[in-house]
Amino acid sequence: MQTNRQEVAVACALNVHSEIAPLKKVLVKRPGAELLNISPGELDRLLFDDVPFLEVAQQEHDAFTGILRAQGAEVVYLDDLVAQALDAVPGARGEFVARWLDETGISNRMLLDAVHERLDAIDNTLELVRKTMSGIRRDELDLPGPQTQTLARLVGEAPDGHADLIVDPMPSLYFTRDPFAVVGHGVCLNHMYATVRNRESLYGDVIFRHHPDFQGVPRWYVRENPFHIEGGDILNLNARTVAVGISQRTQAAAIDTLAQAMFWGDEPGEVDTILAFSIPSSRAFMHLDTVFTQIDYDKFTIHPLIMGTLRVFRMTRGAHAGEVRIEQADEPLDRVLARALGVDGVMLVKCGGKDPIAASREQWNDGSNTLCLSPGVLCVYQRNTATNEALRRAGMELHVMPSSELSRGRGGPRCMSMPLWRED
Repeated sequence: MQTNRQEVAVACALNVHSEIAPLKKVLVKRPGAELLNISPGELDRLLFDDVPFLEVAQQEHDAFTGILRAQGAEVVYLDDLVAQALDAVPGARGEFVARWLDETGISNRMLLDAVHERLDAIDNTLELVRKTMSGIRRDELDLPGPQTQTLARLVGEAPDGHADLIVDPMPSLYFTRDPFAVVGHGVCLNHMYATVRNRESLYGDVIFRHHPDFQGVPRWYVRENPFHIEGGDILNLNARTVAVGISQRTQAAAIDTLAQAMFWGDEPGEVDTILAFSIPSSRAFMHLDTVFTQIDYDKFTIHPLIMGTLRVFRMTRGAHAGEVRIEQADEPLDRVLARALGVDGVMLVKCGGKDPIAASREQWNDGSNTLCLSPGVLCVYQRNTATNEALRRAGMELHVMPSSELSRGRGGPRCMSMPLWRED
């Protein structure tokens, strides 16, 4: 079975059956001009808590990718892959621009034509991709003089009638974990929770539709499905078991759809068990990976306040085609995880250590959102000092990255990485 899985993974260029196996290839997005199009009045709508400083955010992200490379991972960039995919197939660029324009929500024909013309004027494909990510301002467009003031007042032609910004930026794109998620040798192309982020998954669709390195990849979920789900809620426990959060960002109905595809789809994978974790629907606990992440063979980080509210449901393939069995796991969390991993027991390392105030503060700054580079070797945010000390006491090797600006988008090292290949 091991050999077969490896052969399939090589063919598909994806191989992620674990959260902790040595990381060999990872997809990231370096923060770009999209951060410059966040204004204070748009913070809530664009899902940021403050206006980030781009230059420092890029320095922090470069430190992050430096850690990944030093630990043996090949780092690839989202915008590069999208540009390569568009250049690989004749007509792909025009198809992409048409789909992107359709999803901007612009209904005024004159304005739509002006945006289209702006994009067509960009010869370099990578520059085009970055422009679609950064958003479009009114002063970038060649609009007829008499019409400019009229267009600027049109309700709905710019977010909340904000005339200077014609097309929203996508500032959360540096959290590459959310728009799509690799499970085994397949991918979930996600329907995002927030309308402002839904266009992000279009880039994953382009990669897995056109890039020569990713042809024939099974799709466990597609962005056209009506229920929202995000990659921060999907954790690979092993080749046969996936944990998925029922959270603010992921609906239970989406997990039903995912189970059907994984258990009974045209290309069923090896996963035969989904553990659905019901967590509180709040921004502080937006994803399962903000509540807990695996850090070693038998260790997890966890936010202590989640323990009394967490419910776990075990979903398995039924005896008849299309049947999915669901039962509530009436066991403590550590026993559920130990059973799934096939170990005698697991250690739960508390975010913030024993300090409840530190736990709350560092949960907000993604103390539980660690990225495991290999068993017991973690990338963590510098600012979460109490959690980092608890991890060291648990025997973890920490690679600490600066995080003053990147953390303003509410995501940690795991959120900023999409593993494409982990060793088995």
